[in-house]
Amino acid sequence: MDPRIEKLADVMVNYSLELKQGQWVKVQGINTAMPLIKAFFKKALDAGAHPYYHAMVDDIEEIFMKYGSDEQLTFISDIQKIETEKVDAMFAIMARDNSKYLSNVDPDRQALAQGARKDLFTKFMERSANGDLKWVGTMYPTISAAQDADMSLSEYEDFVYEAGHLNDDDPVVFWKSMSKTQDKQAEYHQGFREIHVKSKDTDLKLKVEGRKWVNCDGKYNFPDGEIFTTPIEDSANGHIVYTYPACYGGREVANVRLEFKEGKLVDFSADKNQDYLEKMVNMDEGARILGEFAIGTNYNIDKFTKNILFDEKIGGTIHLALGAAPPETGGTNKSALHWDMICDLKDGGELYGDGEVFYKDGKFMKEF
Repeated sequence: MDPRIEKLADVMVNYSLELKQGQWVKVQGINTAMPLIKAFFKKALDAGAHPYYHAMVDDIEEIFMKYGSDEQLTFISDIQKIETEKVDAMFAIMARDNSKYLSNVDPDRQALAQGARKDLFTKFMERSANGDLKWVGTMYPTISAAQDADMSLSEYEDFVYEAGHLNDDDPVVFWKSMSKTQDKQAEYHQGFREIHVKSKDTDLKLKVEGRKWVNCDGKYNFPDGEIFTTPIEDSANGHIVYTYPACYGGREVANVRLEFKEGKLVDFSADKNQDYLEKMVNMDEGARILGEFAIGTNYNIDKFTKNILFDEKIGGTIHLALGAAPPETGGTNKSALHWDMICDLKDGGELYGDGEVFYKDGKFMKEF
């Protein structure tokens, strides 16, 4: 086994989730990721936790989405409810054998199924925000993901593990250091009332007064590297053009342009899969509201790979999400959707806080 897999499992159990004696932890992932699943399972047992495994199978999900009736697509089992309400921790491996496995599913059906799970998603986010539930998601390198990133599998493995500093003797030393830096960045941004995003094709203002800025340091996503908050729900005005394709639900939506007025998405366009974008933003009332504004801070992630776990952390970028707001920021928007889209600011982009530039060309102007 690649020793970096053992190291990743140890970070997940002892740093990210900090599993304790007697905790109930759900592990989910595809069979291809079994080396990581087994390594995590063993370390979770060593910690005294009660792990159980939920298999994710691309073909099964495709069959369900294509052939399930409306009643079946919207059915929520008691097991799903109990897990969401009672489990102490969740470990999700964000890997697929075929990242395009849902590409030909009717987007109306995807929106219907996802919309029916809005209450589960809201409960999940509420429990996470108040500390009742710990969760972390990470990536196991697969051939499909390597192909999406235009890399060989070995190149992609190196990319994934380097992004998490798993080549370091002790990766936790780095993540604790990053955490301290980002605590200072979050505290600095806490004083802003309004953020103004400007680039050659973006001009967007949003208010953040009173909202909490959150430090993402490997406790929820891994690898990590961002600070985020939630815009005040009725405050976004202007337009933004996203640099990279917005990848979601097995589809790529290219050259997305969104326009907001008094917080609400009032116009949108895309060069590819605009019909899918339309279905998603009409999923529910909250899907047209911005639920997150974030700054990527992981400069070990320096290329777009069509995997949001990495892409939203690219150093020198920002991302804004349509849909559900993380409750820990003070955001109130609820939706079954949370779709992160990325804008690169490394070539002339600027961020203003209350009229003063604090971020330019992909870098903070103040040292922390």
